[in-house]
Amino acid sequence: MRPHVDQRQAQVLALVRARGSVRVADLAQELGVSPVTLRRDIEAMAARGEIHRMHGVISRVETGRPGAPAARASAPPASADAASAGAEGLVIGMVVPTTEYYYAEVVRGAREVVEARGARLTVGLTRYLPGEDRTQADRLLSTGADGLLLTPNWDAGSPGPGEGAWTAELPVPTVLVERWAPPGHPAAALDRVASDHAHGAAAAVQHLVERGHRRIALASRATPTTPRLRAGYEAAVAALGLEPAPPWPQAGPGPLSDADLFARMLDYLCEAVTAGGVTAALIHSDTDAIMLIPRLQARGVRVPEDLAVITYDDEVAGLADVPLSAVAPAKHEVGARAAGLLLDRVTAAGEGRGGGQEAGSRQHLELLPRLTIRS
Repeated sequence: MRPHVDQRQAQVLALVRARGSVRVADLAQELGVSPVTLRRDIEAMAARGEIHRMHGVISRVETGRPGAPAARASAPPASADAASAGAEGLVIGMVVPTTEYYYAEVVRGAREVVEARGARLTVGLTRYLPGEDRTQADRLLSTGADGLLLTPNWDAGSPGPGEGAWTAELPVPTVLVERWAPPGHPAAALDRVASDHAHGAAAAVQHLVERGHRRIALASRATPTTPRLRAGYEAAVAALGLEPAPPWPQAGPGPLSDADLFARMLDYLCEAVTAGGVTAALIHSDTDAIMLIPRLQARGVRVPEDLAVITYDDEVAGLADVPLSAVAPAKHEVGARAAGLLLDRVTAAGEGRGGGQEAGSRQHLELLPRLTIRS
């Protein structure tokens, strides 16, 4: 063992014996060493029975009768050790558009996993502002983030030509969350965890077909989720041999206000039912559906008699005056799986295993949404 390692471990042992217990993150800061370096010292000292280690905290080993040797630290259960191994004191940065609505559950899932493994989650918000995702990522890195969970501001859920290459050049392990990069794009080689929105849309169409509907519409504002919803919807319509619904109206020359976008959805659905033969619709999102239904009824379109509705997101669908069936992406699990994957990558990098074969192949995980039927 090199002399400076002996000296550092002696300092750790002296501080723990003096204080009884200490947080690993605080100790790393006090000693001026990286959490990864300190973790290696702690693992060696725990193996020798000099300290106890658990969930981001180390404590002294109590001795028995005078002259008795120090008791060896008992190993935690294998499952707990596997869950927390190597993550104590790490800082995970997470860049998301907002911590409200959809992303509230994504962030909650990530935070629970990060904290359970003895690490800490810090969040940067972009509010969908252009370029803010990179600004927030750089800020989190400057404050010591060991890895990043990124949801970049890509309008279609995936980067356009020449967009987003910086995400593949970051100096720490990075996992995309609810975003996709096409083959050939630099970010396509990053780990990513996302909801399979296409599957969710197809499941809704399948259910409506089973209820006897043959002409089904999709009504959705332009969001990063919409392209995947439309891909799944169109694939299901084709595979099931359904009659096509009227095409979604083309966007105008300039950006539309929220009021204009809502009015376009209302006009489209009214026309689709009265003139287009549509009898069912998948509406994204719940809030739009809840607002649309009374306006549809005011214009003579009865729900569900004339138009059966399934919503997408399932944030508030069950709270409608008539609870709505809905497709729910696995938001909490997306955040949890992304955080677990990133912690594994950061731990492997800290142990000198990089992102190669020892750390496992890069992963593109798509989690299936769940369809909840409400009468």
